[in-house]
Amino acid sequence: MPVPGHWGGLRPTMPGLLLLFMVALLSSWAQLLTEANSWWSLAMNPVQRPEMFIIGAQPVCSQLPGLSPGQRKLCQLYQEHMVYIAEGAKTGIRECQHQFRHRRWNCSTVNNTSVFGRVMQIGSRETAFTYAVSAAGVVNAISRACREGELSTCGCSRTARPKDLPRDWLWGGCGDNVEYGYRFAKEFVDAREREKNYAKGSEEQGRVLMNLQNNEAGRRAVYKMADVACKCHGVSGSCSLKTCWLQLAEFRKVGDQLKEKYDSAAAMRVTRKGKLELVNSRFNPPTPEDLVYVDPSPDYCLRNETTGSLGTQGRLCNKTSEGMDGCELMCCGRGYDQFKSIQVERCHCRFHWCCFVRCKKCTEVVDQYICK
Repeated sequence: MPVPGHWGGLRPTMPGLLLLFMVALLSSWAQLLTEANSWWSLAMNPVQRPEMFIIGAQPVCSQLPGLSPGQRKLCQLYQEHMVYIAEGAKTGIRECQHQFRHRRWNCSTVNNTSVFGRVMQIGSRETAFTYAVSAAGVVNAISRACREGELSTCGCSRTARPKDLPRDWLWGGCGDNVEYGYRFAKEFVDAREREKNYAKGSEEQGRVLMNLQNNEAGRRAVYKMADVACKCHGVSGSCSLKTCWLQLAEFRKVGDQLKEKYDSAAAMRVTRKGKLELVNSRFNPPTPEDLVYVDPSPDYCLRNETTGSLGTQGRLCNKTSEGMDGCELMCCGRGYDQFKSIQVERCHCRFHWCCFVRCKKCTEVVDQYICK
């Protein structure tokens, strides 16, 4: 499926009654703005689903923290989208925490009110992943909202019928509108980078190019993993007729693919002409679907207020694993302590006619290990 072109032709419809978002700001957001200053902050205390309507709700956008001027303008034109942008950011954060749960850096930060915190000031592999997975989250959320009829500017997917679909299968079920989701996410998420001022060939320009590349890789992961889904119709489940539509992949699969891209991310540097080039020219140049980084990763072993690393002290580790979740690697050679904990699980479950399952509770004492 080819990637859609630039945002164009899609014009916002401005209903007479604009949505009033119920925004609750934490008292610590002033600090958040100085440290994070990003649309990701919407996920920390997201815009609530609208419950009231008023005329002229434009000031709401000026109250949302972390938006760049361009993003604020888009907010004014597409206010109903902001709920789903916040949901997309939250989805990206949750996926990051899942993918890195066994790594020294697990998407946490010294000041967790600032989402990814100071770690994002370094153009590392981890930063590359967070930009990609966050952009992917927005595509995912907006595409689903279109299908569910939550947005006035889009509806079901209009993707053309696949050529390899059998002739007797119907095409036209209400699919996820990944084309619209891709274009809107590109316009909104990239707006912050496009507005930055930098000197040609500077370190700042390198970060902008890096961020744009990783945003695109995240969007393409969602777009290209969308696939055809079908449903059978017929008497007694005969499946004499099938209706098919375009459906997004499970976001966990998107996260898995982006994690693979993280592991193979390309180290880059900025040329005098203001372009990114490979540090090691022996490798193949990155495609638009690959992640890139410009700075080495900091040491996540110890707590560091400057980089925002929490360190691994107190983290659970696996004594028998030789991977990154193993005590040797997770604890960075500092050793670990052993303790016993009681785990309660459902067990001896039985199905009772009709129709419920009854289980007992079993307790087990297990050994656990934490890094010193």
